[in-house]
Parts: sequence; structure tokens; C-alpha cells
Amino acid sequence: MNPLTPGNLLSLEAYARQRADFRARVLAHKRDRKVCIGEHVTLLFEDRLTIQYQIQEMLRTEKIFEPDGIAEELETYNPLVPDGTNLKCTMLIEYDDVEVRKRELLRLRNVEHAVQLAIDGHAPVTAIADEDLPRSNDEKTAAVHFLRFELDAGMITGFKRGANAVFRIEHPNYRAYALLTGAQQKALAADFA
Repeated sequence: MNPLTPGNLLSLEAYARQRADFRARVLAHKRDRKVCIGEHVTLLFEDRLTIQYQIQEMLRTEKIFEPDGIAEELETYNPLVPDGTNLKCTMLIEYDDVEVRKRELLRLRNVEHAVQLAIDGHAPVTAIADEDLPRSNDEKTAAVHFLRFELDAGMITGFKRGANAVFRIEHPNYRAYALLTGAQQKALAADFA
């Protein structure tokens, strides 16, 4: 992993001056890093730029400028940066209606352990979910999870060469898949540099 350091971050003043341009660049960058699996699950794939943006926004919002506070934010968010052998993402379970969301989060308990990546010619890889802390309990799942997909060298080679890559969920109450577009695959392949 190539973790972010304090030297990679802008001061609060510098970030305030560059925020609009930086935000526009990050939003454009994120466009092909978003994968929708069915109607209600979205995977947002993280990398150094998306995590730098998240940290800069946290520093700005919380007005953090002391070295200890900055170090704490880096320690919190650096584990979400892929290390060259994996893809890391934030998984969102989205239902507009609050009552429907409550009901579905009960039905979707453990869905975060049912997300897979299948690359042609290789066995599927199941995501490793919520390594930092559990986000589900015996009754329901959370609406946000953090996933890591660990790939071996052969899978990475196939992925980078454009072999079909499919994210799928095989849960008793939610079954869906998403075949990556060429643009999505190209964007995510950069995480294996």
C-alpha cells in the first residue's frame, strides 16, 4: 500500500482555495468507480484520490489542523486505499422510503458476506467485510459496509487484460449482478498498479 501522509494533504487554507476544482476532479474520477448491483446496492470503489478527498473533507468539516488530529484521520482512512492486490469499496444499501429501508435491512442481514467478484477463468472471490468493526448484528445489517476483494496474480492479469468481471450478490433475499463496463474495468484496473 502507498498510504497517504501529512505531506499529501493540503492545509485548511490551501484546500479552501482549491476545494471546488478538487471536488470536480474527484467526482469525475468516481464516475467509473461506481458499480450498481441491482436496484438497491451500490459499490463505491476507493483509491488514494477518493480517500484523500474524504480526509480533506473531514479535516475541513471538523476544522482539524493539529498534527495528532491529522494523524488520526490518516490512520482511520488509509486502510481503505487498495494495496495493489485488492479492490476496496464502500457498499451502500439504498432504499428511499425509511420504513422500507428498515424492513429490508432486517431481511438483508449478512448480505455484506454474500458479495462476490467473478473474473472469467477464475473461481469467484467473496468480499471480506467490515474488518475495522462489525456493522451488523443478529437482527439486521447496516446500510453501509466496507469491503475488500483480494485477488491473486492470475486474476489481476485477467482483470487488467479485460476478462469479463462480474460483481454479484447471492443472498436469500437479494440476488443481483453487475457486469463491469469497459470504462469501469479500466478505472478499477488502475488499483492494481
